[in-house]
Amino acid sequence: MHRSVRPMTAAILAATAFAGAAVLPAPAFAQAQAPATAPARAHQDAQAAERRVDRLAASFYDLRARFDPLLFATANGDSRYDDQIGMAIAPQVRKRYLADNRRLLRQLQAIDRTRLAPKARLNYDILAFEIARQLDFERFPEHLLPLNHFDNIPSTLANYAGGTGSQPLGTPEQYRAYLHRLEQLPAWIDQAIANMREGVRTGVVQPKAITSKMLAQFRQLRSARFEESVFYGPVARMPAGFAEQDRRALTAGYVQAIVAIQAALDRLCTYLERDYLAAGRAGAGYGDLPNGAAWYRARILHNTNLDLAPRQVHDLGLKEVARIQGEMAALAPRLGYDGPLNRFPQWVAAQPRFKPFTSEQQVLERYRQLYATVQAKLPAYFTLLPKAQLDIQLEPELTRATASDHYTPVAADGSHPGVFWAVVNDPKDYGIDGMSSLLLHEGVPGHHLHAALLKELPLPDFRKFYTEHLSAAAYTEGWALYCESLGKEFGLYGEPIAYYGFLNHELLRAVRLVVDTGMHAQGWPREKAVAYMMDTLGYSEARAANQVERYMVWPGQALSYKVGALKIQELRAKAQQALGPKFDYAAFHAVVLGDGTLPLPILEAQVDGWIAAARKEAR
Repeated sequence: MHRSVRPMTAAILAATAFAGAAVLPAPAFAQAQAPATAPARAHQDAQAAERRVDRLAASFYDLRARFDPLLFATANGDSRYDDQIGMAIAPQVRKRYLADNRRLLRQLQAIDRTRLAPKARLNYDILAFEIARQLDFERFPEHLLPLNHFDNIPSTLANYAGGTGSQPLGTPEQYRAYLHRLEQLPAWIDQAIANMREGVRTGVVQPKAITSKMLAQFRQLRSARFEESVFYGPVARMPAGFAEQDRRALTAGYVQAIVAIQAALDRLCTYLERDYLAAGRAGAGYGDLPNGAAWYRARILHNTNLDLAPRQVHDLGLKEVARIQGEMAALAPRLGYDGPLNRFPQWVAAQPRFKPFTSEQQVLERYRQLYATVQAKLPAYFTLLPKAQLDIQLEPELTRATASDHYTPVAADGSHPGVFWAVVNDPKDYGIDGMSSLLLHEGVPGHHLHAALLKELPLPDFRKFYTEHLSAAAYTEGWALYCESLGKEFGLYGEPIAYYGFLNHELLRAVRLVVDTGMHAQGWPREKAVAYMMDTLGYSEARAANQVERYMVWPGQALSYKVGALKIQELRAKAQQALGPKFDYAAFHAVVLGDGTLPLPILEAQVDGWIAAARKEAR
């Protein structure tokens, strides 16, 4: 039986109006020939317009990939810019980037959209939507917040030093590309310091709690000797097959880069400790920043694709929390628990029977067994499946303390696989309860199925590498959360503890709606947000603080999961109601996935079109 889903209350974005070219009257002799030549001319005009859209799309992708190559290229599996760090935080670079986006949008709007074939029109609509979302932030000084503890370039490059993530290190060319990035890092750090000084002057600063976390992280990146630096790891693990000349040159280059990076990190830590910490905000939310309410509203639009008011999102979160807690209350006796509901998660966490692991490898093996089980179930629900397989690895030690289980995409050129990173700080404390839903979300059919298909579908680059770092979080995270619910259909939640894990994860996504809007729109202090998560989810103070501090520096992103999943569930319910017994999971999923990542309003239009076509065919 399928659960009914009520339509989500949301203000849908108004459609952008595009001006078509004026049509002049044709001469008399041309009018006489029109019946024979008009169709051919219309076809030629449509092809020319389509080529113009393709060129603009290629320009847009190249523009953003060069603007921030770590975020918009390497992290998404595009290795063409692996030797560039980008200087997106530099004011003049940012100014040029936004000006170029405005120019591209003007050129796009000069094309008559009505002349385009459906696929080209879809490219047009996605491109127009995405450029507009880039420009939404032009009036907000995001570059004055260049660093946070959750997502920063020095730590990202440190993670890449292992060579097992988005930037592989297996050839001399790859070593040189990574070295070139390290050589650019000191200048980036100095620009970040300059930006933070300007932020202090204008009141655009991080909260004190976040600066303290940053300071601890960057101190950890420093080392007394270059051989002890995480950035020296590639040299220590250099493949034996490298030519001696390459070995000498690369070793010397890495040592020189590390010395410069250590000096830059010293400057950064000194500034954070002596100046920036004292200037930090006492509050937790964007409401404390200049024009912070409008800034946060732009963040909501960016991350959900919907022009939702913070109060709408907050109330939706409270409603979802209450619904999920009702299911939790019904499940608790099946696990043998009869105490207060707000202590249920803590009781589960304290049960040794739900923590059977003694080694990290046992955790990985359990995930790999789950992966095999899901793979066997997929063909009944998906006809559109990627060729690329999923790899499952442990999160690097450097970021385990602050990371959550996550996924990095497969490279477009096949140089590295898609990876699900399991964060195992202590295997004896790793519970089995959430493993099924995590694998469904981060692996298959969640992020990996979607991201791997993106690399294999015949899509232009600006859509092939379209992820949550742009304005696609509502689709990417919404899809992954929706996939967690498929565990029921797959039979993964037959055991009460596995269904508990699903509900507990879903409850977290509902709590995020409450906490994120609470801090950024209602003035909740960090301590109130932490207390709410502890009480509702049964988290320890440290775990709740880790989550809350992520929302503090990434406002609105946490909203994308629930908003996106509810929209996909709503669309599926609409299709089930309209098509009745002719509804097919695989066909529905092919519509949702078949055109790659889509902004939610465009996804809804695609599903509506499919429903209409299916009903017409059934008549």
